[in-house]
Amino acid sequence: MGKPTGFKEYDRENLSYAPVADRVMHFKEFSKLPEDMATQGARCMDCGIPFCHNGCPINNIIPDWNDAVYHGHWREALDILHSTNNFPEFTGRICPAPCEEACTVNLIGDAVSIKNIELSIIEKGWQEGWIEPQIANKKTGKRVAIVGSGPAGMSAAQQLARVGHDVVVFEKNNRIGGLMRYGIPNFKFDKSVIDRRMSQMRAEGVEFRVNSTVGGNVSATDLLNRFDAVVLSGGSEKPRDLPVPGRELNGVHFAMEFLTKNTKRVLGDHIPDDEFVSAAGKHVVVIGGGDTGSDCIGTSNRHGALSVTQLEILPKPEAVPNKLITWPNWPMRLRTSTSQDEGCNRDWEVSTKRFIGDADGNVQAIECIRVEWKQDNGQWKLNEIEGSEFELPAQLITLAMGFAHPVHEGMLEELGVARDARGNVAADDQNYATSIDKIFTAGDMRRGQSLVVWAIREGRQCARAVDQFLMGSTTLPR
Repeated sequence: MGKPTGFKEYDRENLSYAPVADRVMHFKEFSKLPEDMATQGARCMDCGIPFCHNGCPINNIIPDWNDAVYHGHWREALDILHSTNNFPEFTGRICPAPCEEACTVNLIGDAVSIKNIELSIIEKGWQEGWIEPQIANKKTGKRVAIVGSGPAGMSAAQQLARVGHDVVVFEKNNRIGGLMRYGIPNFKFDKSVIDRRMSQMRAEGVEFRVNSTVGGNVSATDLLNRFDAVVLSGGSEKPRDLPVPGRELNGVHFAMEFLTKNTKRVLGDHIPDDEFVSAAGKHVVVIGGGDTGSDCIGTSNRHGALSVTQLEILPKPEAVPNKLITWPNWPMRLRTSTSQDEGCNRDWEVSTKRFIGDADGNVQAIECIRVEWKQDNGQWKLNEIEGSEFELPAQLITLAMGFAHPVHEGMLEELGVARDARGNVAADDQNYATSIDKIFTAGDMRRGQSLVVWAIREGRQCARAVDQFLMGSTTLPR
């Protein structure tokens, strides 16, 4: 695929970014694709066994589209891309690209820029007008309710509409997209990208209902009576808390509260100043070293924070892992996001002891202690280092430590679906059926907190299972 010797002849070219001083002044996307994507496609070697297929959760047919781009066959590349992925414009922006870690070229040098090629294909498809509604030839008369409009719900809805089912998507927020809409800042993922795909889906027959909380102002039991199948794809939204002294102080927030209110204001919603969480003029501490923590950093810098410090309880990973040990799997290595590049102090192996407030109940500092990880009978254990306590000034603290499981109150309790040991809705990844007849589940609500690309995979596979259940057979791909 591509040019057999291309990976030897051409260097990998990455995204280019606007200068930090410019981009922190706004919430717009600031990256730019390389101009010569054909050369990047040429770097895909004829490796024989493309490990990128299995590195990608949706098994994208990566070498084929790379080859098509190399030869200038963009429309063919788009068809190949869409055959496995409903929303390449989502994954092309926010997927961490496990496919690139599995790339064979990655063993000896820089991986093929798979993610950038993917994004260039889909954006050219939109630009050329090649992406049109795929309207079913005939209706089945079956009605399906999708609860939750994140990538799992959207992909399931689109697949089911395309085979003729009447699909209604219920979203509790005032816009479609779930955490993908409100949990990811616009500078990483402009939300017009979701809106243009929604227009296609509406033309295909999908109905979107916002401000509809199933288990709240919409009866979950009523959905079972009015629809032939129900898909629960509401995500994993119960955040991990940090129950240390001072947790109740003003200024200590879950990351999603901070990010959601900011994005709503960016999108034009009225968020009163006394409800808005601002980092302007404050020392900010972000607890959690993942993508959500990085989003808090970028948002805080755009607010005009005095300083931003990110704390991680785990050890600092190596910058360059031993690929002979890690490849083709996802390696633990030091990654620096564009937000961290914009200005952030990072510290590892730090645990929080307490939050310190003033007389008015506002957080003013955080007390931490350094820790070390040691093995005990093969198990890694955390030990505090005596005498290593220190304080940091903090008028805003965001808790970005991930999510434990779906919210149980409301819909799940009303329906009474079985849950697994981790608190997720119990279902396997073959038929996606819950413990209650005609109720299915997919995405983070089933598998736990994960990636957008995994959500798309689960939504597609769940749609196939639902179609099989409703019709007795299915033509939808797995």
